[in-house]
Amino acid sequence: MRTSFSSLDTANSVINGHRLSSIASSRKPFSIAFPQSKRTTRASCVLSMSKKDGLTYKDSGVDIDAGSDLIRRIAKMAPEIGGFSGRIPLGDSYLVLGMDGVGTKLKLAFETGIHETVGIDLVAMSVNDIVTCGARPLGFLDYFGTSHLDVDLAEKVIKGIVDGCQQSGCEYGLIGGETAEMPGFYAEGEYDLVGCALGIVKKDSVIDGKNIMPGNVLIGLPSSGLHSNGFSLVRRVVAQSGFSLKDQLPGGSISLGEALMAPTVIYVKQVLDIINKGGVNGMAHITGGGFTDNIPRVLPDGLGAVIHTDAWEVPPLFNFIQKYGNVEDSEMRRTLNLGIGMVMVVTPEAALRILGEADNGNYVAYRIGQVINGEGVTYH
Repeated sequence: MRTSFSSLDTANSVINGHRLSSIASSRKPFSIAFPQSKRTTRASCVLSMSKKDGLTYKDSGVDIDAGSDLIRRIAKMAPEIGGFSGRIPLGDSYLVLGMDGVGTKLKLAFETGIHETVGIDLVAMSVNDIVTCGARPLGFLDYFGTSHLDVDLAEKVIKGIVDGCQQSGCEYGLIGGETAEMPGFYAEGEYDLVGCALGIVKKDSVIDGKNIMPGNVLIGLPSSGLHSNGFSLVRRVVAQSGFSLKDQLPGGSISLGEALMAPTVIYVKQVLDIINKGGVNGMAHITGGGFTDNIPRVLPDGLGAVIHTDAWEVPPLFNFIQKYGNVEDSEMRRTLNLGIGMVMVVTPEAALRILGEADNGNYVAYRIGQVINGEGVTYH
């Protein structure tokens, strides 16, 4: 708990259920960012790029396949892991836990001096995970590690965590944490963040994907940008693009830095409201692994998904990344959210209701695909 400083070492990678969050550091800060302009037309999901000289997540230091291999090994020792969160039975309910970090988006915080919103990112990454099973957040814990404690800066970061808890409707908010001052471990002036969300859901209300069947509809909820994944790749792209954080994104209306630092959307209240109206069979939080790796995590064996790549307009920043990094379509779809941060698998009847509410201006949602017999995710 946050009652004193700690000199204990802490791992930089956090396994959250079935996800490994890989973080690649850089020797010097990269410049990057991008804004989203008002949508006026529908565009294809990603540009068509050749494989020659194209950047990959692995090129930037993050090996998704190695992460998947580690998860398989952990599953042999701890077979209960899986999904987007962990559950502990408690009477007629489950306590649900999710843990995550902000990754190398923090590198941009150090470069831009924008520290007020990374706490929102931290909360979002965990509460968006636990809500995929229908859990409502109860409390949040954080870890703030640094080489030398700057009290004013730390206060800004933690204020963002408190704001994120409020946005998510977290019942008890920030209830504790750890402040670790470790000289010589972190670079001077830098810090790391890790958070853990605790939620609860009735056992008979758990959303676990078991009721998903062919013909179920995929509903996509829009992201605010990159959220908190893919920054190791994106910083590499920007470094070779010639753009700076202060430059305007081509096709956008704000600076690259402002767009990149846009806080992660917290979907909890919207998703719980949709769940309460019925027809939701599964949900996937689109983080590291993109559509390709995250959607199959909620599908029963023998089922796959088709994504219609013209169903929504991809924000300018993703086209920027693909153009200046020459990133392949498959790599984009396996690394970034492409403008969709949460996917809900719903019955056709629920899809009509959700899209009707979206047409009425209640929120933005897209019909992005459907469940089919087969395996994996295909793109049309």
